[in-house]
Amino acid sequence: MIPTIIVVAVIVIAFVYLSQVYADVLWYQQLGFLEVFVTENLSRIVLFVVAFLVMAGAVYFSLRIAFRSRPIYAPDSAIQDNLNRYQAQLEPIRRLLMLGIPAVLGAFAGTAASSQWQEVLLFLNQEPFGKSDPEFNMDYAFYMFTLPFLSFVIGFLISVVIISAIATILTHYLYGGIRLEEKGLFTTKAARVQIAVVAALFLALQGLNYWLDRYDTLLNQGTWAGALYTDVNAVIPTKAILAVAAVIVAILFIASAFIGRWRLPLIGTAMLIITALLAGGVYPSVVQRFQVRPSELSLEGEYIDRNIELTREAYGLDRVEVEAYNPTDVPQAGALGDDGETTANIRLLDPNLVSDAFSQLQQFRQYYQFPETLNVDRYEIDGEVQDTVIAVRELDTNGVPDGWVNEHVFYTHGYGVVAAAGSTVQPDGRPSFLQSGIPSTGVLGDESTYEPRIYFGEDSPEYSVVGAPEGQDPAEIDRPQNENSDDESRTTFSGDGGPNVGNAFNRLVYALKFQSTDLLLSNQVNSESQILYDRDPVERVRKVAPYLTLDGNSYPAIVDGRVKWIIDGYTTSANFPYSTQQELESATQDSQTAEGLATALPAEQVNYIRNAVKATVDAYDGSVNLYAWDDQDPVLKSWQNVYPASLKPYSDMSADLMAHVRYPEDLFKVQRELLARYHVTSTDEFYNNSEAWNVPSDPGESTDGTATTAATDRQPPFYLTLQMPNQDEAAFSLTTPYIPFVPTGQTPRNVLYGFLAANGDAGTGEDGVKSENYGRLTLLDSSGRDSVVGPGQAQNLFNSDTTVSQELNLLRQGASEVINGNLLTLPIGGGIAYVQPVYVQSSGSSSFPVLRRVLVSFGDNVGFAPTLAEALDQVFGGESGATTGDQDNVGETPEDPATPPAEGDGEGEGATPTPTPTPSEGGTPGGTTGDPAADLRTALDDANQAIEDGNAALADGDFAAYGEAQDRLQDALQRALDAEERVSGGSGQ
Repeated sequence: MIPTIIVVAVIVIAFVYLSQVYADVLWYQQLGFLEVFVTENLSRIVLFVVAFLVMAGAVYFSLRIAFRSRPIYAPDSAIQDNLNRYQAQLEPIRRLLMLGIPAVLGAFAGTAASSQWQEVLLFLNQEPFGKSDPEFNMDYAFYMFTLPFLSFVIGFLISVVIISAIATILTHYLYGGIRLEEKGLFTTKAARVQIAVVAALFLALQGLNYWLDRYDTLLNQGTWAGALYTDVNAVIPTKAILAVAAVIVAILFIASAFIGRWRLPLIGTAMLIITALLAGGVYPSVVQRFQVRPSELSLEGEYIDRNIELTREAYGLDRVEVEAYNPTDVPQAGALGDDGETTANIRLLDPNLVSDAFSQLQQFRQYYQFPETLNVDRYEIDGEVQDTVIAVRELDTNGVPDGWVNEHVFYTHGYGVVAAAGSTVQPDGRPSFLQSGIPSTGVLGDESTYEPRIYFGEDSPEYSVVGAPEGQDPAEIDRPQNENSDDESRTTFSGDGGPNVGNAFNRLVYALKFQSTDLLLSNQVNSESQILYDRDPVERVRKVAPYLTLDGNSYPAIVDGRVKWIIDGYTTSANFPYSTQQELESATQDSQTAEGLATALPAEQVNYIRNAVKATVDAYDGSVNLYAWDDQDPVLKSWQNVYPASLKPYSDMSADLMAHVRYPEDLFKVQRELLARYHVTSTDEFYNNSEAWNVPSDPGESTDGTATTAATDRQPPFYLTLQMPNQDEAAFSLTTPYIPFVPTGQTPRNVLYGFLAANGDAGTGEDGVKSENYGRLTLLDSSGRDSVVGPGQAQNLFNSDTTVSQELNLLRQGASEVINGNLLTLPIGGGIAYVQPVYVQSSGSSSFPVLRRVLVSFGDNVGFAPTLAEALDQVFGGESGATTGDQDNVGETPEDPATPPAEGDGEGEGATPTPTPTPSEGGTPGGTTGDPAADLRTALDDANQAIEDGNAALADGDFAAYGEAQDRLQDALQRALDAEERVSGGSGQ
């Protein structure tokens, strides 16, 4: 029975494993990327087999040769007697060990080698760069593709030789070919020959290793990257000498195998070790200490220039356009008249704060959700391009009733795009929705113009079973009939989104994959059923493009009548000569990643990066398209040789898709981190580090507005539609400021030294035509002045302004929370302006932040008003000349700023009702009299009374009275703010 059980167990295990392989084949085949799965796995299998055969064969023949050449008679000795006992114990299993040991070692070697499949494929399919390094005049492709492959092969062969040598020596010792005698070490001729051959192979491989080490010096990461003076004049020549010496000593070992004398190879080996220590370590250290260090700048200058030039090339910084910027700090009336495109799109809606507003106003059902952080995009509306804050209404399985059918058959998808204008809000501070509601309606389209159902998203269920024969009643819950309806409509998925599970075998395969008997037995699975899984857009692209590093932020857009997730893919390498390495995780960390609102890139060291691919994932059917965005990138072209059918040219992209392509955020973070130092191209300044900058910390993360240098505190970059100085038109850009560099632990000087913007507008209105301005990096350099207010100083100005503090304290009355939005830096009006929205959120469980005020600073001048237009006017002498998105709200009476929607599960109205203001006694409606000071006193008295009434009602458990008191409190606070503004004469100062 035991053999039968073992055989059955092996069959079951094999079936389970092969079923998972079959499931992967179905998934890739359905998606149209089967070549990716086949190529990767065939490459892994071939490498495993080759490495297995080489390692197992070498060890097997080493053991076999050593055993067969053992001495027939060995002299008697105590040691030999012990060895004879070991031989007797091993003899019954000797044949098994002779095969088993090589097989086990071969399996380990094969597994390790198979992980290098990408390096092997790149070597076999490499494309030249057409540019050469300045030291050896080798094409960059040699360092990027050939050198890693050769290093892998030689390293693998050295490990094979070392393990074979160990097997050889142990076997000869066990069977008497190597003996310790009174006269010393005795070896038979066969043992001597075999050991000498193995030693010669090792030394020959070590010689090749020394030779390749010469090229590796160009990848060094020291004070400056690449081969420096000591490397070029000491390390590289000595490595060449060591390579030749190793080959000579290898020849001596071969000769000794036949003449029977070990003296020459042993002397040669000793000399090689001494030479390696002296020439490889001591000599370079002496040169560095006594020749280079006293005259470092003059000797290293040439190599520092190489580091600067090639680092900038490797990270795409060689295309940065640097402009001297001498900003004024004195605002002039009408100064913003020429910045209309910029000021009209200043984003007041903070995508990190308004998720709760989207949820409260647009969720409608407990089984829907919005992400914690929304996305920023732009759409053409009435002929004008407008920045928008956008999200999709995804399915929330936590709100789905328990049960397999509910979780995997009935509730399968989210519904609809929700978008709000970025530059304006409603008079009461709520988002001004451009696309909203159920059914989905708005200026971006409706159900007749785009497919709103979201089957593939960032929070989709693990898997769903969808599809049905024609004529069968729909089973999937689609959406509420409308915003106010308690009834849901139903639908049937009609796309091609996943493998078919209509037959019994496929159902069994996926029941094993997801460990679900319900999937196997449920009568909800029919002949036309498909199974949708791996639904996160980033993970979906990662599976079909394993050679790409993917941006941590995918974003949705309505493109050609579909909701598409757009993902940026990077080709990376750590083997670009003379380029400084960066750890991607560290470079892409900021205050948002620290709070879990964004995802940093993986902890990977790179010194070359390109935004090579733009990928899209259809939110309805999950189809993936990969577009070769940087079609001149040799790394991507090499991968195109590997996967000829996987990537499409960017000329296949529609004009609509082009219009929603952005400059990728993580690439920008990596570039801005390097550019903080590598904006300097002068050797002397770079050497002295006198012009180095820092990315400022996020002022919103510091209670006192000061900055730190911690990577996790860095201010994130912001998407803005911006017209840079000396540019003809505005562009959707990614921006970041710079401040002076200070060592870690010191307090930074928070003055503005630079401002970087990356043009993110790729569209030209034509299919497949990329704007020539896309990706243009413009750096405004204001480092010649030390008086330009930086982000931290601007936050301090806001926090310390007396009028601002008073009004913020009023807003905090009644347990309301004041939340500062993102601090935007803008080069407008001939200087630098800072804009920060201020949100208020009440303490209710269903409350959400609403925009109540806008802070603006220019130089030392501060504006604080209900609208951006009014705040700019306060700063710029009463008339800024700006065109703003919220100027139509000027003079509007804001409604209650912090009233939450009606208590409940959020299933009712799409808009929140606002209570009617309650007039104060003796006043006009709304509590207004002719005396602003009297109105302010009355409003504050009303606020205090409302607080006391609310506390008393809460103590009595009278929630109706408590709610009424809160309404009166909010009305009183609003009247106080309005009266205070009239008292100050609208100056805001």
